[in-house]
Amino acid sequence: MELTNKASYLLGLMDGLGIDENTKEGKVLKAMSDLLKEMAETIEDLSVELDETVELVDTLDQDLGDVEEIVYDLDDDDDEDDEDDDFEDCEYECVCPTCGDTIYLDESLVEEGSIDCPNCGEKLEFDFEEEEEDGKEE
Repeated sequence: MELTNKASYLLGLMDGLGIDENTKEGKVLKAMSDLLKEMAETIEDLSVELDETVELVDTLDQDLGDVEEIVYDLDDDDDEDDEDDDFEDCEYECVCPTCGDTIYLDESLVEEGSIDCPNCGEKLEFDFEEEEEDGKEE
């Protein structure tokens, strides 16, 4: 039984009692019955709107999932593996001393000698001559 039907049933029972609406108790019961009816109608309206909203959100979620698969070429089974694949070709990583962002580099970027941090714009320079000299002395 729907909420409005239950409220109508209770209102019918109250009418059947023959309560005098001119008494204090009658006025209170009449006000309560009007409130009960209004609340039941509002709740049912909200319930219908909620069902429609949930259906719309589910549809949008499915559509967004399709778009993500197309744009990002994602597989649901191996999300964690995809993160590792993004940096598979990177041979080096460095941390920007200014912002702390980790930057992944391949050989060609390191050979350039410097890059700008993609997060804060700080110029990062790479000089491996000291390391190579230290390696030869040992």
